[in-house]
Amino acid sequence: MNTFSLKIIACDKVFFEGECQLFIFLVEDGEMAILPHHEPMTTVTEVGEIFFRDAEGKDFHAIASDGFFEFRRNEGIFLAFSVEKPEEIDRKRAEEALDRAREAMQKKQSFIEYKMSEANISRAMARLKGYDKYRPN
Repeated sequence: MNTFSLKIIACDKVFFEGECQLFIFLVEDGEMAILPHHEPMTTVTEVGEIFFRDAEGKDFHAIASDGFFEFRRNEGIFLAFSVEKPEEIDRKRAEEALDRAREAMQKKQSFIEYKMSEANISRAMARLKGYDKYRPN
């Protein structure tokens, strides 16, 4: 089977390390799919869902913050502040984080504080979307 090495790293853990058939993540203008022997590249990633299929054909979904992805010599490294499985997301905490970020956006802020609030809103919304999409009711 044709695979590539993938390592998904969050600031607090290695989320995944192993062989993959496919990896999909968000970039500024849509989704990017990586298959074995992809051309070497480095890119900035966006907040949202990531998907990968391991060497055995098992599919995995997760929610990631923004970060970076590099691919070279048939090896991919995905770096993000946070990466969570949908079942790890606490819906109530995600809703509270969204509310706090929205409140912060209403206050007078510096440009940096505004961008941080904007990022917090994006992350909270991505977590809620992932929770709703993959968690059984």
